[in-house]
Amino acid sequence: MKIFITGASGFVGTNVIETFKKYQFNFHIFEREKLSIESDVDVVLHLAGKAHDVKNVSDPREYYEVNTELSKRVFDAFLHSNASTFIFMSSVKASADMVEGILTEEVYPSPLTHYGKSKLLAEEYVLSQSIPEGKRVYILRPCMIHGPGNKGNLNLLYEVVRRGMPWPLGAFSNQRSFCSIDNLLFVIHELLIRAEIPSGVYQVADDESLSTNELIQLMAQSVGKQPIIWNFPSKWIRGIARLGDMLHLPLNSERLTKLTESYVVSNEKITRALGKKMPQKSREGILRTLSSFLQSTT
Repeated sequence: MKIFITGASGFVGTNVIETFKKYQFNFHIFEREKLSIESDVDVVLHLAGKAHDVKNVSDPREYYEVNTELSKRVFDAFLHSNASTFIFMSSVKASADMVEGILTEEVYPSPLTHYGKSKLLAEEYVLSQSIPEGKRVYILRPCMIHGPGNKGNLNLLYEVVRRGMPWPLGAFSNQRSFCSIDNLLFVIHELLIRAEIPSGVYQVADDESLSTNELIQLMAQSVGKQPIIWNFPSKWIRGIARLGDMLHLPLNSERLTKLTESYVVSNEKITRALGKKMPQKSREGILRTLSSFLQSTT
């Protein structure tokens, strides 16, 4: 099997190439200056994208140039190629930035950020095109991807625990979904080798969600420490956050919401289509990721 891949140098891309070597797949690496899909390519795996900037310093135009316009170009090239399968790596953020209950593929998309909006525009373009007979098109919406070598937001929380600092928001109850890189690779591989899986939009997440308190406990376990979780009354914390709004303190209402909100993503549609559960449990995947953090600090 020959795969045309974009985003080969990114976290997902490097894991795809390294892991799929055992299947003897051949990769044609996309070059930005020249978009050409050779006649013997079987699959177009579009992973390239402008990642969400949590510091909000990126020019919004960058999201649309990469996440939207480049995706259109790659998909058009796929339609005119001999390749039979197109896999586009989108994001749950194309669907919703805030979730009430459990997020499914049926929710009406309402992204708030340029990252989410640019991904959604690309999805809408792909879904609006007529797909030739014999071709398959998959849009994957993973939630927060984690795995060895991926620093991301988990690393920020990990540093708090590693340094023995207390977690003061223990009174807040939430649940969040994560996506192990191993589970994402499992899904991609299944889509590559199983032509009977219907085209469509699929969310990708680990089977279980975790609370932030559970994350703190896992992080403490990974560094051989007891978790320090303070259960201050939530009313006190919200009061401090409102004070932070006025005095521009590190803890304000917006940051408190992001730290304590729930974001649970259903993977029922993809597991039903595959007829299989995800191979890696959420806690196992998180501990494997945390182990890589520890190794990088020693």
